[in-house]
Amino acid sequence: MKRIWGRIAAVALAVWVAAGVSGQYAHASSALPFNDIAGSYARNEIIDLYHRQIINGTSETSFSPAKPITRAEFIAVLDRLLKLEPVDGPITPYKDVAKSAWYYGWIQAAVQLELASGTSAATFAPAQPVTRQEAAVWLARALKQPESITAAQTAYTDSSAVAAWASSAVGAVSRLGLMRGDETGAFRPSDNITRQETALLMDRVLQQEAWSAELNDAPEERIVLGWQYGQTTAQYESTILGSNVNTLSPRWYFVGEAGAVSDFTDSTLAEWAKTNGKQLWPMVGNRSDLEATHRMLSVTAARNNAVNQLAALVSTYGLDGLNLDFENVGGADRTALTGFVTQLAAKLHTLGAVLSVDVSPDLGTDWTEAFDYAALGMKADYIVMMGYDEHYSGSLSPGSNASLPYVEHAVSTLLQNVSSRKVLLALPFFNHDWTLKQNGMSASSAPLTLTGQNGMVNRYGLRPVWDSSIGQYVASYSAGSLKHTIWLEEGRSLTAKFNLAAKHELAGIAYWHIGGESPEIWTSLSNAEKFAGYSF
Repeated sequence: MKRIWGRIAAVALAVWVAAGVSGQYAHASSALPFNDIAGSYARNEIIDLYHRQIINGTSETSFSPAKPITRAEFIAVLDRLLKLEPVDGPITPYKDVAKSAWYYGWIQAAVQLELASGTSAATFAPAQPVTRQEAAVWLARALKQPESITAAQTAYTDSSAVAAWASSAVGAVSRLGLMRGDETGAFRPSDNITRQETALLMDRVLQQEAWSAELNDAPEERIVLGWQYGQTTAQYESTILGSNVNTLSPRWYFVGEAGAVSDFTDSTLAEWAKTNGKQLWPMVGNRSDLEATHRMLSVTAARNNAVNQLAALVSTYGLDGLNLDFENVGGADRTALTGFVTQLAAKLHTLGAVLSVDVSPDLGTDWTEAFDYAALGMKADYIVMMGYDEHYSGSLSPGSNASLPYVEHAVSTLLQNVSSRKVLLALPFFNHDWTLKQNGMSASSAPLTLTGQNGMVNRYGLRPVWDSSIGQYVASYSAGSLKHTIWLEEGRSLTAKFNLAAKHELAGIAYWHIGGESPEIWTSLSNAEKFAGYSF
């Protein structure tokens, strides 16, 4: 069966804000875009980049070619070169990057992709000039040049002056011919880089035909599944249109103990999916009923009844597939569950439909004992790893819902048994606000959508701290005498987890649940998808 992938619509590359700050002007009224570039050695490059909407001026008529470029300006130029979009995310660790500043979204986009970092954990220094070695580091990261732990060997006369953290990058951009030394053979790592020098750098990237082609190619398409939960059909459709989701999974079907299927099909959504070119894989649940599921799986007639009814629904509504989400299945039913999946998959394949099966991370507990990864992976078309619930409501100890190491372990374990081309990684659009006891253990937790989480950050004026060991921001606050902690999910943390899927070349991504995200998340994920597609 041909898999149909969706794409997020392209959005305008640049946001031109006329507020009197360097690096934001795009208007020109003369033959040249700026009246101060005629004598610049980068005149032609500035003109070309201006017309490509990659670089702009310090005013409506001035480019200031010899002026040092600021950290904010350089990041904006680099983002535009990579065709990224500014991210209006509410979570930032930097006290000196105001949300009203023209560069806020550009810095957010770069930081979320780990292209740039601050001068400290709490400052970015957006107005500070960029040194040549800083430019080398950012450019090397943008072009995905590997970082060596040993100092790069260069022929520069002042190579000993290059900082250890920049040595590898300086070596990389030098070998690529992007940055060069002066007439004396010196690199001048601590010198500020000018705006016209920056134009030359970006032009040299574009002059590489392979790189230029990469920047103009659409990312490789993958499955992007979004579950419906807590939204009306109209709300779900509206959210989908603003996302990059191409596969819909509404919660329509539930299997009972005798194999009877409760049918909540919304035919209007089925028609909408076809009209809008979306795949439709409704979810099939068991209401987390261990005993009823055991009885259904244990009786041949009940299994047959469920399979036949589900196949009939697929045929009646022209569904593209089903998403099987059986939770709380006993370990004793491991073989029976595999048999049920085998039978259902075979039936769906005769109809040209696919079967995806949701599984939880194998932590050696009875919660996942029923999932035979290898056997299920052989029979189902896709296995969906639910990359969350590391800590959940009811956990005795508070913690992340989906830390990066937890998700990495879950995916790596599954890939030992299932081909990457069959695996989807499910990421969370929900979180928990943990109330702590005096000993640090959990007193209680409250579920949060990402919008609700962001509202609490604003309400309490929180300044989250990035924890690189788990790939998340962490924030704490007090309400009365009680201390609360939130392990945040937002564009940066979700991008880090998205990159796991890209690294392992998984078949796609899934999100629980649509409507739980804040709107700017889709921009972050679009940037992640775009950047992951570059191989350079």
